Amino acid sequence: MTITVGGPQFKSHAVATGVLALSASIAAIAQDAQTANENGVLERVVVTATRANKAIEKIPGAVTVITSQEIQAQTLVAEDLSQVLAVLAPSYAPSRQKLTSFGESMRGRTALLLFDGVPQSNPLRNGAREGYFADPSLIERIEVISGASAIQGLGATGGIINFISRTPRESGTRQRVELKYGIQGHAADALWKAGYTVEHKGDFEVLLHAGATLRGVGVDGSGQRLGLEAIQGDTQDSRAGDLFLKLGREFGSQRLQFSLNKFRIEGEGDWKPVAGDRLTGQPTGATPGTPPGQPPRNDVRTLSVDWTHADIGGGQARAQVYKQDFSALYGATTATTFQDTRLALQGKLIDQSEVVADKAGVKLSWVRPDLFIDGIELTTGIDWLSDNSQQRLALTDRTWVPPLKFRSTAPFAQLEYEVGAFTVRGGARYESATLDVDSYQTLAYYKNTAVQGGHRSFTQWIKSLGAVWRLGGGWSTFVSYNEGFGLPDVGLVLRAVNTPNQSVDKLISLEPVLTDNREIGLAWRGALGSLSASMYRSHSDLGSQIRVDAATGVGSVLRVPVDVNGFEFSGELKPARDWTLSASFARTRGKTAAQAGAPLDVALGARSQGPDKFVLAATWQFATTGQARLQAMRLQSRDINLGRTVGTAKLEEHFDGYTLADFTASVGTRWGEFGVGVENLFNRQYIGYYAQSNPAGTNDDLFAGRGRTVTVSWRRGF
Repeated sequence: MTITVGGPQFKSHAVATGVLALSASIAAIAQDAQTANENGVLERVVVTATRANKAIEKIPGAVTVITSQEIQAQTLVAEDLSQVLAVLAPSYAPSRQKLTSFGESMRGRTALLLFDGVPQSNPLRNGAREGYFADPSLIERIEVISGASAIQGLGATGGIINFISRTPRESGTRQRVELKYGIQGHAADALWKAGYTVEHKGDFEVLLHAGATLRGVGVDGSGQRLGLEAIQGDTQDSRAGDLFLKLGREFGSQRLQFSLNKFRIEGEGDWKPVAGDRLTGQPTGATPGTPPGQPPRNDVRTLSVDWTHADIGGGQARAQVYKQDFSALYGATTATTFQDTRLALQGKLIDQSEVVADKAGVKLSWVRPDLFIDGIELTTGIDWLSDNSQQRLALTDRTWVPPLKFRSTAPFAQLEYEVGAFTVRGGARYESATLDVDSYQTLAYYKNTAVQGGHRSFTQWIKSLGAVWRLGGGWSTFVSYNEGFGLPDVGLVLRAVNTPNQSVDKLISLEPVLTDNREIGLAWRGALGSLSASMYRSHSDLGSQIRVDAATGVGSVLRVPVDVNGFEFSGELKPARDWTLSASFARTRGKTAAQAGAPLDVALGARSQGPDKFVLAATWQFATTGQARLQAMRLQSRDINLGRTVGTAKLEEHFDGYTLADFTASVGTRWGEFGVGVENLFNRQYIGYYAQSNPAGTNDDLFAGRGRTVTVSWRRGF
């Protein structure tokens, strides 16, 4: 985390251990848990994703904090939070540059996305659309915990990513206007963005934000139109809007906060895709025209009420009540699975699916320091979650995935003991969950099979244990063990039932995924910089792998073991006061089985893990309010599972690696802050990682990446 506050910069990725999130990668110990104030005095960075305000060097887990300044710089390169994560979070896979996020994994597994602690992920029917839920201008910082964790509940088998919204920091009333324009030099490829924020801090706090974004259709490095992901969803040829309100009030040692965010992104419907050719390498393109049906869209509403008490029973209490309503409409298609000769001739029926997920929950926690004796801290609480998800076919009003009614209650407790140079933490969480599904009938493609509804219940103890040893001289080391809890894609399982006499309560595929993460690391921090390195192993006996039929494109869930080993490194060097050189490297190697009972000899594909990733950057603080950054990201080539198939599902993947460079600069003046960003500085022509690697890929999804794009911005506060 690079933070500049009127002075030198400090890098901060901290490692510690404990509270149910002991997935610690050394980045959490290694680097500064502190920032500089105006006098150059180091201050602690406090992180909230761990359920208690903790200084980053004491956080139980592998934590990377991405600051507001870094977000602003990276969104000058691309208005896409997944690209911010791909550059600044070592364990995050390459961005798809699309509305869909298939293939954007962490450490070979799935990350739990949170917005101010409210779950945005949809594990019951993972449509890979949850990454677009808010305007990036709203985000004050991003907290990333890498590795399996249960601290925030269900779904974090690969890690936790908590996007934290802005909060008024200075007394009085302030307003801010933001304008942004991106261009590649071709007609209809521009990005336009405008935003207005007003905030007040006094006896009460108010923050109101309204923003709108229009995106055209860009071009690749050769000047050809980029392909449109017409079915899964695209950010090109789209418009987005966000309205956000946050209210806060303090009452002595208590604080009450209310926030509401309404976000929508939808296609304009002015362009349609042009098929490419995988045999010749011709990328998928786009041409003006009107695609069938309604354009894809995301509609997300997030509401939360937070209460804190700084001194109750000698500790700090927290409570959050939340509600999240999510709807994702996919593009219209004559997919084989949608066909029903009772409604239209075979191959002529057009339909489009819609995933709807409504979540509500309560999170309660209490942190009591110096319990009985000095140095022992207790963290305890309970979480409750209600998730109602389904998938329907919007044009014909058919059920594809029946309503899934999931309920979960999870008490947890953790003890931490700090003595001298040692910190030891251990905790446990008890997940008790139920899933109820009414009787339903599958689509004609699945033989109109009647499936008897049923009730499933799961109980699972989830444990964590870890220790940090501060060796002196800036060195530290740690060892940790952590478990995470998840579910397979329940909707994908249930919609594909084609065998008679099946009932929900007898489908073994609904068993939960328990993932354990073991990790060891070493770090150093000194006056000239810092470095960190860690090795980890993540294993699940009953994993969840999606296999796609090469002939029909239909996916199914295979329950087989999954084993992931990885290595991560990050470091920085300050050769001069105003210069910072940084580097990171991540290597992930995952294995699974071709079928139940088979050996673990199948490499995880692009849907589950990214390639080796190497990022280099140089940052120059050329003025008190001015900064420039040059960065390069290298994705290594990858060839796996040569000649392997399972039935009609191809496993062989090929990826020709590439290197991309970007540049950003910003400077504050009395007329406002001006910024410029250049994505793909050398205009490299390339095909994206997932598009190249996908063994079920077609001529309709061979997507090239964006060519050189110049973005300018202006931001003025008053």
